[in-house]
Parts: sequence; structure tokens; C-alpha cells
Amino acid sequence: MILYDSSFAVRFRDYGIMLPVAPDRAGRILKSLEKNFVAGTRGFGIPYPGPVFDTAAALAYLGEPGPLAGQADLERVHSGEFIASLFDESALEKALLSAYELVDEQGRPHRYKPALAVQPLAGLFRVVLAQTGGTYLACRLALAPGPGFCYFLGGGMHHARYDRGSGFCLVNDVAAAARKIQAESRAAFIWIIDLDAHKGDGTAELIRFARERGELDGLTEPRGRPCILTLSIHMARGWPLDAESLTSAREDRAPLLASDIDIGVDEGEEAEYLPRLVAGIRELERLGAGRGSPDLVIVVDGADPYEYDELPSSALLKLSLEQCFNRDMCVYRYLADRKIPSAWILAGGYGARAWEPVARFLSGLRG
Repeated sequence: MILYDSSFAVRFRDYGIMLPVAPDRAGRILKSLEKNFVAGTRGFGIPYPGPVFDTAAALAYLGEPGPLAGQADLERVHSGEFIASLFDESALEKALLSAYELVDEQGRPHRYKPALAVQPLAGLFRVVLAQTGGTYLACRLALAPGPGFCYFLGGGMHHARYDRGSGFCLVNDVAAAARKIQAESRAAFIWIIDLDAHKGDGTAELIRFARERGELDGLTEPRGRPCILTLSIHMARGWPLDAESLTSAREDRAPLLASDIDIGVDEGEEAEYLPRLVAGIRELERLGAGRGSPDLVIVVDGADPYEYDELPSSALLKLSLEQCFNRDMCVYRYLADRKIPSAWILAGGYGARAWEPVARFLSGLRG
């Protein structure tokens, strides 16, 4: 099934943020599938991976009301002081300016034109909360009786760190959703497979910190205790692993803090991407051998490795549309063959053609 709600859409230019993010990316994905839509009770349905739910329809399907994400859910993974600052109007704008890199070291606007804004910058936090709730809801839908698959056309804020936002990510919906699912005893053993062009450094930090606090067991405990394993396949160089970012980096913090499995793909090594991904999944199996298959897998399905992505910091990795499709189908088939529930989230993808890899993947699931 697909989860899409227009209220989740992040229209950056409404806030004066000049990132190359198409405001209709999710809409273009759905439009590409439209010829296969049939009228449904709530919204649309397609033969597979339908139906398409908005928030209200998804909650009705689950038989539960909201809210989906609140302050306590964020504090489960982030610093309480940091999250409290986001709910304080006097401190929120500073956090947003930092997370979205809207001012340079001299305090001058960077990719930011507040004079063009039609919405107050603080209003972006409401959308971020909605996106975080959407990722959690996608996990719930994946775990519900049915195909065991949900694709959320949103989310993927994997750079947000323990005590601050980073890389266009204010809070980390990936880690927050996983930990909320575990806190509710809906899944104990979770994998996070991150396919974005950029290392999932924030997620790696948050999961490692949770382990150090004793909230997540290591790999030797019996199945049934909370555990999360992380895999990130990403550019071997470039942000957040570029020289400028690493100059003042600490080994015990992102971006240097390692995922359980980090797979770097350098410029010109696109042909090695799929074999390395397959090997990485096998390594996940090995690491979790004492626990068996995961109860849930969250797939951070970044489209920014696509060769037509328009973000300069994604330029070192250029997968063709077919390579992107093979990447996604490799993960999907592995999970589907083993009947492992999976929640997929949109993550990175910039420019006019960022919708194409996801549309190609979802089209390939029909039949």
C-alpha cells in the first residue's frame, strides 16, 4: 500500500528556502501510476502495491485515532533539551536556520530568501512533525495484516542528530518511528536499510547512543528484546564525509560514528553498487543470526543516487534509472520472499526528475 497525504508536503519555497526540491514530487509519482488507479472507498486503489491511503483512511484502516508523533516520541531518541527548544517559539527559528543551512558562518542568508516567503519559517516544524508521524504510520501499516508492505511518500530525515538538526533534517523520523514501534511492543528486532546517496549518519548516531544508554540490546541477547541494526550504502566521499565536514568531527559523533554496516561507493563504481548491497544484506543476516529474521525493516529509499539528481552534493554517485530500479527490487524481493514487513520512505531526491526512480519501482510491483 501507499501512504500519501498532501498536508505532509514540504513546499520549501513557501518558507523562502531555495532548495532544488520539486514541491510536486509525490504527486508526480502518483500521476505516473494514475492509469492503473481504480476508485476506492477512501481515495484510490491500484492492483499492487495499493491501496493509496491518506492519514484519515490509514487510521480508519488500523482502527485507531492519532496523534502519530509528539514531543515524547522525539525525546525517545533526541536530547530532551533539544526537543524542548523546538517546542519553544523563541528557540525554534534558530534550530531551523541551522538544520536547513540557511545562514553561512558570517550569518548571511544561504539558499534563503525570507522576503519571498509566504509562510512563517516556524510553520515548517508542523510539517516536520506530520512527516515523522507519517513514517510511524507507514511502519504500522506494514505490520498490519495484508501484504506487509507500505511506501510512504514522505519522510527520510536521516541526518538529524542527537542534539541538533543537520543536512535539511530537523528531527530523525527514521529512528523515532523505529523506537516508538518498539516501545509499543509491535516489533522487537528492526533493520534500517538506508539507500540514500548520503550516509545515514544521524540515524547511526541515535541508534548507537540508544545502545549506550542500555535501551537497545546488543546482538547476543535472545530474540524478543529490542534491537536495531543499521546499514547505509552511500557515496564514499562528499557530504557528510567531505574534508570540510570532517575537519572538526569527533569519532564518537556523526558523521564519523559508524552504522552497523557502512558501504561506500566511490565515483565511477556504480557497477559495484548492487553486488555491495547484496553483500551488505548478507552481513546484516550474519550480525543478527541469533535473532532470526527482523520483525520490521525500514527502507530509506533515497532517489538522490539517480544520475539526473540536481543536488550538487549528490553528484559523485550516478545510478541509471534501471540501476535504481534493480537496487530497490533487490531489497524488495529479499524481504517479500521471506515475508518480512517493510516500510519504505521517500528520503532524498532533488530536481525535476527526482520522482522517476520511485515511480519506476512502484510500477514494477504490479501483477
